[in-house]
Amino acid sequence: MTKTVEVFTDGACRGNPGKGGWGVLLRYGEVEKILHGGDYLTTNNKMELTAVIRGLAALSKSSPVKITTDSKYVLQGMTEWLPNWKRRNWKTASKKPVKNVDLWRELDELVGAHDIEWQWVKGHSGHRENDIADQLANQGIDELS
Repeated sequence: MTKTVEVFTDGACRGNPGKGGWGVLLRYGEVEKILHGGDYLTTNNKMELTAVIRGLAALSKSSPVKITTDSKYVLQGMTEWLPNWKRRNWKTASKKPVKNVDLWRELDELVGAHDIEWQWVKGHSGHRENDIADQLANQGIDELS
């Protein structure tokens, strides 16, 4: 039986828009791996999406994956809004273009390769893995020169 890969993600921004960072903690069994990065002019939502994209892109094969995020934007986008956006040719219910459509499309493609379970966790609530992802996102900002 294939183990589930756990992916814990977070994004951060100082100024919105402003300098931003993303962080990912990957876990497969007892093995953990961390990823992080940043961008000079971005938004919090872009960094939240980028964290999930980078986490999934790091997987070498199709797997059962449990993604834990503190972003309701990402969670609702993937579990509620995405089918309608695609049906409406990437337009919102008010017929406006979906924001961050390039990232949503990339995430949609990556998700298709895996059996995904989504979980939301309250940010800054003492959840170990979310706190690590948050620290990594802030490290991504700190490392920008």
